[in-house]
Amino acid sequence: MVQTRASVGGKDAPSVDSLGPSSQRAASTPGRKRAKSEGAAPLALSHLGLLLVVIFGGSVAILGYVYTTFPPLPRDEVQHIKLPSSLEDAQNLFRVLSLYREQHFYQVVGAYFMTFVFLQTFAIPGSIFLSVLSGALFHPAFALFLVCLCSALGASLCYLLSMLFFQSLLLAAMRKLKLSERRDSFQEQVEEQKGNLLFYIVFLRVTPFLPNWFINVFSPVVAMPLTPFFFGTLVGVAPPSMLAVQVGKQIEMLSSMQEANPWQPKNVAPLLIAATLSVLPILLRGRLNSIFGGEKKPKKQ
Repeated sequence: MVQTRASVGGKDAPSVDSLGPSSQRAASTPGRKRAKSEGAAPLALSHLGLLLVVIFGGSVAILGYVYTTFPPLPRDEVQHIKLPSSLEDAQNLFRVLSLYREQHFYQVVGAYFMTFVFLQTFAIPGSIFLSVLSGALFHPAFALFLVCLCSALGASLCYLLSMLFFQSLLLAAMRKLKLSERRDSFQEQVEEQKGNLLFYIVFLRVTPFLPNWFINVFSPVVAMPLTPFFFGTLVGVAPPSMLAVQVGKQIEMLSSMQEANPWQPKNVAPLLIAATLSVLPILLRGRLNSIFGGEKKPKKQ
């Protein structure tokens, strides 16, 4: 076998083949370690993805079990349980659900609660429809409380999932999607508002600066404490939820044969007030941003 030698400083350096067995194993060890470390990250991420699938599947199974144990509807009413595509469909749907609610109030509240929290926990669209539905099914005050509570609990569960299991997965995804700058900006704002985090979360919830799913998922990544996160969400979702509840109440009135004219001033006034309260933070966006956003400090040279 021909052995090659490298010349270093005029002297021949020993080749790898000329080294002993123990020296060859030592020389190859760093390469093996690098190979293992390169394969460890994808393996860890795959385990996290599998864990998320298991948690999601278990939640779906529990939710399905709750619905399968519901008392059955009369056959002639089952056809109305569908997403409404017209005003008549909406009227029939809310009429059937109202009758069912009167007969099985606690089952309806329990199923509504679990469905809303499930959607919020996994950032699945559809909670706005449930907010409108609450206004048609329940008293406005109870409906608003239920929507705010479900929103806060679901957002907090999403926060906990992110904090306990998926921070490394999220950071890898942000690097891949080039969202690191957005996360860094959010973290800077949280650090600036350390003594005012409760009102800062309220501010984020009532204004469209950041989407709710982004706040829920990345708050633990930027070290946002859970307590102000929960209570800030509980209060901050109230203005837009109030509007959704009032919309549901108006639809419930349209489906009621007892209400001759649902567009009377006494019925329209709460809807206008709720709409004003929900839009007010957007109109005052500049002022709120100057209060909670803070002025960016110049970077030191």
